[in-house]
Amino acid sequence: MLEWTLRKLSILHPANLLLFSYLATIAVGTGLLMLPAATVSGSINPTDALFTATSAVCVTGLIVVDTGSYFSLFGQGVILALIQLGGLGIMTISVTLFQLVGKKVFFQSRMAMQEVFSHTPRDDIYSLLRSIFVFTATVELAGATLLFFHWWQSYPVSEALYLGLFHSVSAFCNAGFSLFANSFIDERGSVLLNATICTLIVLGGLGFPVVYELYRRTTSKQQRSRRFSVQFKTVLVTTGLLIFLGAAILLITEKNLLQNASFGDRLMMTLFQSITCRTAGFNTVDIGGLNSASLAFMMFLMYFGASPGSCGGGIKTTTFAVLAAFSWSRLKGRARLNMFQKSIPQETVAKSISVVVLSIAIILAALFLILFTDPAHGSGAEGHQQYLSFLFETISAFGTVGLSMGATATLNGIGKFIVIVVMIIGRVGVPTFAYIIAGPPARKGLEFAEENLMIG
Repeated sequence: MLEWTLRKLSILHPANLLLFSYLATIAVGTGLLMLPAATVSGSINPTDALFTATSAVCVTGLIVVDTGSYFSLFGQGVILALIQLGGLGIMTISVTLFQLVGKKVFFQSRMAMQEVFSHTPRDDIYSLLRSIFVFTATVELAGATLLFFHWWQSYPVSEALYLGLFHSVSAFCNAGFSLFANSFIDERGSVLLNATICTLIVLGGLGFPVVYELYRRTTSKQQRSRRFSVQFKTVLVTTGLLIFLGAAILLITEKNLLQNASFGDRLMMTLFQSITCRTAGFNTVDIGGLNSASLAFMMFLMYFGASPGSCGGGIKTTTFAVLAAFSWSRLKGRARLNMFQKSIPQETVAKSISVVVLSIAIILAALFLILFTDPAHGSGAEGHQQYLSFLFETISAFGTVGLSMGATATLNGIGKFIVIVVMIIGRVGVPTFAYIIAGPPARKGLEFAEENLMIG
């Protein structure tokens, strides 16, 4: 049976293999969370178990039950394991385990790794995978140690260690799961916690290819003479721009909520919320208490999530950079898109546009179905007022962010299933999902005489 399964998996396309790995992990996680030992009460609704497992594997952080009080230590351990698997990528761990035990790695698995972690073919994919594990372990242990020192005076040593480890893994994997019912609202004045969590989120969201390139530049003399890649420069510039622009705008728009805080605390809170929109999902302020302008801009930040090859999901920062640069180049009357003295292939520009169009269609379709299948949320004055919260929730699910205005717990069974699908699409990526649905793109087709049409 095992050999038959492996043989079938070996002929799958990398896109299908990637989706299968996530679905299989979600199924196992759901079964474990439904065990009596996983919850304090001894039982959980199957839909809630599926939702929680999906949210953990897709490193989203949306919850329908409180993680810290509803799940037992065993259940929290299952969630933590699912977060780590989802953050690193199931295929990453599978390929590494095959390497360790001396088993042959399928060609499709190696190609799946190429698609996830590299924008160009490379022959050092295994070296990259080893570096990913070392980097992840180092950063998570460092983060857990710093968080332990934050909590060790308030909790017993063993509990402080556990809190530090859980939140370090959750932050680095951009999952946003917290053992505290109100996330970090009670901790928003702590410089140590804010700095540690923000650093973990940024390092987890930059993308392993960027970190690996920096590592190679600092350890190899041959690499030092080479220029940094366009990928490296684009990710750093775009991530920094989104973070600081987001903090500045939130600082301007949120005058009422932050009026009683000092300027230093306001700066720290807005910077934290801007960074957490990079698909992390923690919060130090009440999201439901933010004004509409802040929420609208946060939806923009959540939509353009982490960077390629990272722990996060959503539309990648590089896609945003390509679209912004392409729009600017066309306004300037330039035929080709150039970034950092390099020309970007037309295929990459077309793919970026397609990804954005498809993702917007997915978000709007999901929002429509959520409101349509639950009349209580889609009609009357109260339903109209809840429209923003469900739009916010849908974008948060697609971007695998996990920030919520409180609408997740009010979803019915169909609504929860719709959000589950959106989280999976957001994690595996729109291009992968599009390939699975539509198949490989046609390379040739009929060509007719050209005729122009008006656009605007």
